[in-house]
Amino acid sequence: MSPEDAPAPRSLAEALRGRDDASLAALLRHRPDLITPVPTDLTQLATRAGTRASVVRALERLDRFALQTAEALAVAGDPASYDELLGLMAGDKPDRAVVEALPGAVAALREQALVWGADDRLRLVRTARELLAPSPQHPSPTGLGPSVREATAGMSPGRIQEIVAAAGLPSTHDSVSAVAALSSLFSDRRRMKALLAKAPADSLDVLDRLVWGPPYGQVTADPAPRLRWLLDRALLLPTSPGTVVLPREVALHLRAGRAHRAVEPVPPAVEPAVVHRPQVVDATAAGQAYTALTTVEELLKDWDEGGPTVLRAGGLSVRDLKRTAVALDVSEPVAAFWVELAYAAGLIASDGEADERYAATPEYDEWRERPAAERWARLARVWLSATRTSGVVGGRDLKDRALSALGPGLDRSAAPEVRRRVLTLLARLPEGGAPDAETVLARLRWERPLRNQGVSQPAQGQPHPPRGEDDDLRSRLARWTLSEAELLGVTGRGALSAHGRALLGADAEPEAGAGGTTVGAAAALSPTTTVLGKAVAASVADAEAAAADAARLLAPLLPEPLDHVLLQADLTAVAPGPLHRPLADTLGVLADVESKGGATVYRFTPASVRRALDSGQTASDLHAFLTAHSRTPVPQPLAYLIDDVARRHGHLRVGAASAYVRCDDDALLNEILADKRAATLRLRRLAPTVIAAQADPATLLEGLRAMGYAPAAESAEGDVVITRALAHRTPPRTAPVPVPDGPPVPDATLLAAAIRAIRAGDLASTAPRKAPDAAPLAPGELPRTGPAETLATMQAAVLTGEALWIGYVNAEGAASQRVIAPVRVEGGFVTAYDHTADEVRTYPLHRITGVAELADD
Repeated sequence: MSPEDAPAPRSLAEALRGRDDASLAALLRHRPDLITPVPTDLTQLATRAGTRASVVRALERLDRFALQTAEALAVAGDPASYDELLGLMAGDKPDRAVVEALPGAVAALREQALVWGADDRLRLVRTARELLAPSPQHPSPTGLGPSVREATAGMSPGRIQEIVAAAGLPSTHDSVSAVAALSSLFSDRRRMKALLAKAPADSLDVLDRLVWGPPYGQVTADPAPRLRWLLDRALLLPTSPGTVVLPREVALHLRAGRAHRAVEPVPPAVEPAVVHRPQVVDATAAGQAYTALTTVEELLKDWDEGGPTVLRAGGLSVRDLKRTAVALDVSEPVAAFWVELAYAAGLIASDGEADERYAATPEYDEWRERPAAERWARLARVWLSATRTSGVVGGRDLKDRALSALGPGLDRSAAPEVRRRVLTLLARLPEGGAPDAETVLARLRWERPLRNQGVSQPAQGQPHPPRGEDDDLRSRLARWTLSEAELLGVTGRGALSAHGRALLGADAEPEAGAGGTTVGAAAALSPTTTVLGKAVAASVADAEAAAADAARLLAPLLPEPLDHVLLQADLTAVAPGPLHRPLADTLGVLADVESKGGATVYRFTPASVRRALDSGQTASDLHAFLTAHSRTPVPQPLAYLIDDVARRHGHLRVGAASAYVRCDDDALLNEILADKRAATLRLRRLAPTVIAAQADPATLLEGLRAMGYAPAAESAEGDVVITRALAHRTPPRTAPVPVPDGPPVPDATLLAAAIRAIRAGDLASTAPRKAPDAAPLAPGELPRTGPAETLATMQAAVLTGEALWIGYVNAEGAASQRVIAPVRVEGGFVTAYDHTADEVRTYPLHRITGVAELADD
């Protein structure tokens, strides 16, 4: 039988049964939730495709024109012809763009199992019709009200006859034919035009206010004449006391047959607002990429000895975020972005100690040793796939609690998709093209209209969006993406850079995830774990390859690290570019950063020199270091500063008594005792060279330094204590895992295995069987035979090679139906080729509930 002669499907399951494997694979790729877990057969697949949660998710992923097509089908007849649908979409004067785009929209809806049936009998799945069809509680997105038949369902027969007579129609013997006559009148353009020509002008004004929705209005117990004229002719129908509705047929006549006020078959174009030279874009982006690296390093350096404490509910306090913003010289939202990016990359975490604080992880030390381009590529790749969204920091959750940086509740599962889509739109522009942000937002609203209306449901385990966020979350995510991409150096001057284009392929292939299987399909997916592991490994490999390519393109644009500075007579040193890490670390101890930018200015002070001496350096070490790394001679003022601080450094020794001061210079101790500023230290002389204090050693050290001295700490053995701070690190931590937006899209191998399992299960459930002598089995019921009959039937099938239909209960007690071809029966087991699992298997006979032969056809 040819496909043209095949009978029309009577259900979605039959429609799916008529699809080939490529069509089923397309469905499962668009709606991966349908195979989580894998259905046992096509009937279960159709049932799952009609569930509310799955249909809502599918509708949310439709573009505006496909959604408008589904909305038109929701108000059309059931079933509807293609011509009826075209009339609803294009109206009396079809637009060429609508005519050309409609077949593709119908094909997309049919491919995703939202619509089934041939073009002469298009059916929207019942759940989608319920979601999109009009009702007083949920008006239709098209603005159309119920049909005449639906609106008059509760009306008395006498009242219906009165309306028929007022409309100039002959009376009928029953309400059904009267309603049909009204519907026919309202659907006849010529007769409706004649009827409305008799309407008072103010009555037409009422219709004009209701025609594009909402179609419901309020009336009093004694309606005005303009309303009475409409009510008498059923141009307005009562739905409840005091409420009337404009029937759908009347509204369609007034709309010239169109279901929507404006149909959008073509997506809004994203055009460049300005075009820069690609070299300028790449150079600008590279400069910002370098700034991004230095900002993250400054953040981690600031937290090197232990960062802010962790709030009891998790996250940073508002005060700590402000301090971080001041330290980085950025605004608080930007500081939250850098903190969240470092956290998502696994560079910072909480240390888990009693006084829990944030600190750098061991991974940070490894990341810091990599080349600059590789460090940037890792940050950019993490940003592209992270679901934690710093833009919501400062908002409120459903319990009116503030959302803090590094705290819970920041995951937005749509963020990776939006980031990737925004960059893809930028990539389609000419090189150097920077678009107007509003055109990008308009395109995103067209591509996902329902999600931009805030109807998206959060992923499992993900909190709802916090209170105070506007409904247009995708637009907010897109705006954040444009600004964050500029901060990170993915774009330059609003245009996508060359290394940004290379990075875009990092997450091209979605990662596959494991899903459970039901009893009918478990056998066919026995290698699923291996398949999924390979898919994840392949996806990670692709991401790393794209990041490596981006790093390769970025590397030549980044400044080379320098091994020298320029010392100046005003006790400053100028670094004309980035410094090698050992040089930068040492210089950061010896001097204070005074200004940043293309060149960094360091200032030498007595305190900074003393800091270097405290870390174990000597004056000669500092002179040698500056001589080796300065392109200019060491200025005399700087040499004098180092020698002067070193001469006095360690002359006083502070140890623990509670604390004491030891010095060989008796006159210096006398000077300290006579100083009024030392009163708070409560000093007294114990010996000519020793002074005891009531303060602890740390307080004593700080007090003497505040008085202008340069004491050094002393150990119990009398040695100078080197006070170099040790970097605080957390135990090894894993980076936060992104919260997925639903099940991952399956790869080709998993799709093939799932389709094979569904086909085999469908064969087992629909294969014709010979009816037993007893009463026929109900659909889905397992065959029941005795042990002797089961054994005899199995042994006979081994000799004849025939296939059998069996009922089987596994060790967990789950029952399933299978089609097998027995090969050997011995020792209480049957070895057979299982058509359901598509492999040879062995089954215990005592777990087989019964057996039946398949019908000859």
